[in-house]
Amino acid sequence: MIYTIGNERFTAQVNSLGAELVSVKDKSGFEYLWVGDPDYWRGQAPVLFPIVGALRNGKTKINGNWYEMRQHGFARQKEFSLASQSEESLSLKLSSDHETLEKYPFPFSLTVTYTMTEAGLKTAFSVENTGDKVLPFSIGGHPGFNIPVGEEAAFEDYTICFEKPETQDCPLIDPDTALIDGKNTGFQMKDQREIPLRHDLFYTDALIFENLNSEKVQVVNKKTGKGVEMSFAGFPLFGIWSARNDGPYVCLEPWTGCATLTSEGDEFTEKKNTTFLPAGGRAEYSFSVRFLG
Repeated sequence: MIYTIGNERFTAQVNSLGAELVSVKDKSGFEYLWVGDPDYWRGQAPVLFPIVGALRNGKTKINGNWYEMRQHGFARQKEFSLASQSEESLSLKLSSDHETLEKYPFPFSLTVTYTMTEAGLKTAFSVENTGDKVLPFSIGGHPGFNIPVGEEAAFEDYTICFEKPETQDCPLIDPDTALIDGKNTGFQMKDQREIPLRHDLFYTDALIFENLNSEKVQVVNKKTGKGVEMSFAGFPLFGIWSARNDGPYVCLEPWTGCATLTSEGDEFTEKKNTTFLPAGGRAEYSFSVRFLG
């Protein structure tokens, strides 16, 4: 089912399948969200849970048993139920069931809330441990945005601008396995705030940043001021991605965890940046998007 929320400036639509955002338009009708063209990438803004990225061979070991899970987890393929809705806000909920327990043997409840703001949209995740044992998980957002943003411009007219200067060694991603090669660097930043946008940045997959100084990043045309800004405080990892086939969009991705590292084993609880939520506990995360110009 498609749900619609909005305010006097924007309208958003969300699919109950995966609680996925599928449209964000302004009153002129311009679509900010990537349209899901399958020639490039059929996704739009999947919710990543209970893993972010890929497992080695799509498998992981939990309590001595092997479990299979596709890249980015199963939440994006599950039907969410309506928790609440108002004119400007929507909450959808997914609870563990027989199918999820076969892939991930932990009871949980995941609520995704979208709220329209004066300048754009806020996305919030609430993870609840409904079991009696510690819940290990990762969660993340993966929204794509159309580039250019409501103007006649080229992809290369835009710049990735961080809030503060950054020094980063973005790791390589193995193209065959989608695992992270933490021992080799694919892209570097040295005390800089800006990266000129170009398609070949993504020919070996996403740029992955860790423990940034910044809590905001923009993809903006500096000549016109048009673009998109994401605020992502509370997320230790941040990905920027587009299709290696020159897709006309960019994904801004706040994560709590990441794909298995080539240097890691397959124990789920030993994955980098795994969050451990005690029985009865709740963890909350949010990020906001502001449309510029």
